[in-house]
This record gives sequence, C-alpha cells and structure tokens, in this order.
Amino acid sequence: MPAITASMVAELRAKTDAPMMECKKALTEADGDMGRAEEILRVKLGNKASKAASRIAAEGVVAASVSGGIGALIEINCETDFVSKNDSFLAFANAAARLVAEKDPADVAALGALPHSQDGFGPTLEDVRKGLIGKIGENMSIRRFKRYAGGGRLAHYLHGTRIGVIVEFDGSDVAAKDVAMHVAAMKPVALSSADVPAALVDKERKIAAEKAAESGKPAEIVAKMVEGSVHKYLKEVSLLDQVFVKAADGKQTVGQMLKSTSTGVKAFTLYVVGEGIEKRTDDFAAEVAAQVAAAKAQG
Repeated sequence: MPAITASMVAELRAKTDAPMMECKKALTEADGDMGRAEEILRVKLGNKASKAASRIAAEGVVAASVSGGIGALIEINCETDFVSKNDSFLAFANAAARLVAEKDPADVAALGALPHSQDGFGPTLEDVRKGLIGKIGENMSIRRFKRYAGGGRLAHYLHGTRIGVIVEFDGSDVAAKDVAMHVAAMKPVALSSADVPAALVDKERKIAAEKAAESGKPAEIVAKMVEGSVHKYLKEVSLLDQVFVKAADGKQTVGQMLKSTSTGVKAFTLYVVGEGIEKRTDDFAAEVAAQVAAAKAQG
C-alpha cells in the first residue's frame, strides 16, 4: 500500500474542502488513488448534506442579473455569515440569478431542475446545491426570486450582498438608480398607499386603536386619532410618499422627485437577507453550564 503523504492529503482537501482527517481516511481506503478518494468523499459529503438540510439557514446573499429589459433578483440562504462570503456559494448565487433571468422558471423547483454544473457537481442547479451543501458543510437554500421582463426599463442596486433592489421604470436612468438606493435605505413595503397590503393596514389600525383607547377621550376623537395614525403609517411605508433620501430641503417626496425628472416607477422589489426567518441563537454560556451540571449529576 502506498504511503499517504501530507501533500496528497492537502491536494484532496483543496479539491473537496473536506476535513483533513476525512481526506486521509479516504486516501487510505482508496490505496492512494486520488480519483477514487475523491469519489469516496463525495459519497460521505452527500450524507453530510442530508444532515445539514434540517438546519436553519438565515444568512446568505441577494444576487441580481439584469440585461436590458430582463432582470432577476434572488435570495439564497446559508447558515453562517462566513459561508456567505465563500467563492463557490457566491458563484452559485450569481448563476442562479442568471438562470432566472434567462430561463423564466415558474418556481424554485423549476429553477433547481435547470441545467447547471459547478465545482464538479451537476447536471442541474439542484444537484449543484446539494453538492455544495456536502462540500461546504452547511445547509443552503434558494428562498425566493423575482423576474422582470415586462418591457419596462430596469435599474438595480445591491448594498453589499445583503440587500438588493430592482426598479422597473421609464424616464431618467439617474432618477431610477437613486430610487433603487432609496428603497434599499428606507425599505418601503409598497409603491403607493393604495398598494400597502390590507393585512399590514389592519394590524396598524388595531395597534392605533389600542393606543387611542387608553387616552380616555370621546369615541369620535379616538376614531380620528386612529385614522390619523394609519394615514401617517401609510406615508411612512409607501415609496412615492416617503421623503426622498437625497432631498436637498429634507421635504421633497420620492413622488415629487420623480415628477420633476419626468420619471415613472412601475414596480420595485426589495430583498433583505434573512428577513422574516427565525435565526438560531446559540447561548454558549448556558450550554457550558448545562454540561457542567450534567457532569456533576453523573459524579
């Protein structure tokens, strides 16, 4: 049996990102055959992938692909911020965004079925995803995407890899880019007050009613207070009614800025990584204390 050298282990580790001891075991099992050892690890990593699939993935990236009037925004999640900077993970996210823009998949399952090869995995995007879970050792998932191809012009803005915006517009490129940056900063929930989801309005009205009721004022005054609060809320979360972040006077709304530049915004999409996902919280001190208590109990 050939000797398993440190350089062989390092080479296999570079190819697979597997732990060093796993690489050494695979090379030993394969009698030093690098190709066979890699196959052995692929099988083992596949098992690791299935274990990782149940873990919460609340970190990740937002990626965009825009060319002419066709564009896409996508959010892909992983478990840790460290992996969100991994080159293979980023390449996967960018490839997925391009596939959405180019192939117009109906949903995440259809996107996963599209042809794609990367890092020795394939032949579909879903196969690559599963392979990378095994290689990197973390769960990762395609959470959501939005595609634009309605004939309007598109502007997009990425704030690092955690916030992404696409704006469909007609008019000024500069104004549209400014709107995309404004959306990333101010996070409106709808284009106009009329577009704010009814569930959000109802929730805000309920909260306002509870606060107003505590005032002890007459019912007609309470009703006016509630409507006033709801009206204020709608202005705060509606893109066209928000004060433009670049407003020189601190008062000009996005709608007023767009009108002054003869620009119209038809729609926008804002993705923030992990928004609405319950993140795992690890209390290290509590974990250690529990282990100490368990050890004392056994003693």
